[in-house]
Amino acid sequence: MPHAETTGVEATPRTRLRWWTELPLILLVYACYSAGRLLARGDVSTAVDHGLAILDIEKALYLNAEHPLNRLFTSEPWIGVPADFWYASLHYLVTPVLLVWLFRSRTVHYRAARTWLMTSTFIGLIGFTLMPTCPPRLLDASHGFVDTMAQYSSYGWWGGEASAPRGMGGMTNQYAAMPSLHVGWALWCAVVLWRYGGTRLAKAAGVAYAVITTIVVMGTANHYFLDAAAGAAVMGVGLLLAPHVMRTADRVRARIATQVATARSATAATAASPSIAADAADAHSSGTPVSVGSGDSTSSIVSGGCQTSAGERIPRQRESGFGAETEPSASPQDAGDGAPAAAR
Repeated sequence: MPHAETTGVEATPRTRLRWWTELPLILLVYACYSAGRLLARGDVSTAVDHGLAILDIEKALYLNAEHPLNRLFTSEPWIGVPADFWYASLHYLVTPVLLVWLFRSRTVHYRAARTWLMTSTFIGLIGFTLMPTCPPRLLDASHGFVDTMAQYSSYGWWGGEASAPRGMGGMTNQYAAMPSLHVGWALWCAVVLWRYGGTRLAKAAGVAYAVITTIVVMGTANHYFLDAAAGAAVMGVGLLLAPHVMRTADRVRARIATQVATARSATAATAASPSIAADAADAHSSGTPVSVGSGDSTSSIVSGGCQTSAGERIPRQRESGFGAETEPSASPQDAGDGAPAAAR
């Protein structure tokens, strides 16, 4: 497929993926997000400083999309209320739905797309932890921003604390503004629909979803313009790193499989060794040669206490004990000429 080649990611999975192996990855991401939330909670002053620094940079670059959009969403409920619903719900619905759709209908592309999304998300979580940033809605009112989700909270299930349901605002990281994963995930959805949607309507829906999400996060005062740009940049870096992540995962999986196979072989050999040792002990006590191999090609370890091969009867052969030479007694089958019976 050309799409897989353009990403530089191996699309076809080496092993069949199962939902019960995919679910722990989602739980791992949420655990890392929770850890970042706890780390940023006690550093509010630094987060505010980072937010103000972003405003200063945007002012120097003549970027000011947030203020006019926020004023529009605040003054026009018919725009602001749907935008709040968009922000509070689609981020948590569209991305998982597309993941499930890829898993079921575009299996050969699922692993590459999932790895790209997970890698980018981890990069974003690192950004949240290292650079906690206060969103515009939490800045002092003198900076000119209004929290539309708090203004229109009576219309939805959320309260005055971000997009979490009422009473659960403490479960969100309200200082995870830089980068904007709302924009990053929306961009991922747009690329997935553009490449694998199959119809013009799906492609158009993907592009519209990414563009509207970018406008919504600024109009609701949840993100700065540079947050949105950083979210797109994070997805680009994740796309470049995804092939390396997949190859590393393949190597780790192969190494683990080799170690498991080696351990199983060692266990099987240990279980079989007592019976082999018992057979060797019985053969030694009875003087019976112990043969190795199969068919007619056999060799003896010890034959009758002497260092000879099986079936040999050599006169004056050397004993294995102390090197004494002895004359073996004649067997009843030997004739008077002294030659072994086998020779006749």
